[in-house]
Amino acid sequence: MTIPNLTTQRLRLTEVQPDQAPALFEIFSNPEVVKYYGMDPMYELVQAEKIIQHFKNNYETKKGMRWAISLRDGERFVGTIGLNNLSVGMKKAEIGFEIHPDYWRSGITSEALREVLNYSFKELSLHRIGAVTFPANAASIGLLKKFGFMEEGKLRSYLFQNGVSHDALVFSLLHSDWHVK
Repeated sequence: MTIPNLTTQRLRLTEVQPDQAPALFEIFSNPEVVKYYGMDPMYELVQAEKIIQHFKNNYETKKGMRWAISLRDGERFVGTIGLNNLSVGMKKAEIGFEIHPDYWRSGITSEALREVLNYSFKELSLHRIGAVTFPANAASIGLLKKFGFMEEGKLRSYLFQNGVSHDALVFSLLHSDWHVK
């Protein structure tokens, strides 16, 4: 049982594989990447290996889907995107993503997000996709708003990172609001 492959003009979205652990570790060990992620930076490769197994377990138990984002020209792994807290029966999930800093502001996250939203609403028939982010994460907030996500409110002390509790903002996008961007 594998996650369905998705493709865009520049990207391939595929199931995250164990051999991608070093590239995933490079991303998650970067303090700038995880600054607003709700987790501390990774410090051992085994952590990336475990998170890949977690992605697989979530898919097998129908609780989530996580795609590797790879460039079609050269197959370079640049990040992941996926659905967390997936409940097909309740027709909802939360979106999450991270990308290597070399590809920030390149449109890759937008391209991957568009494809996953299309898949989620068309193929999975989801009604609602939520997102949780740090209030200071202007890049993610801007991306979510660009795609029509609406801010719903603040969760007080919802995220714990680097020994400190942080508030989070909640956003959502409904199927009825989605128009292919």
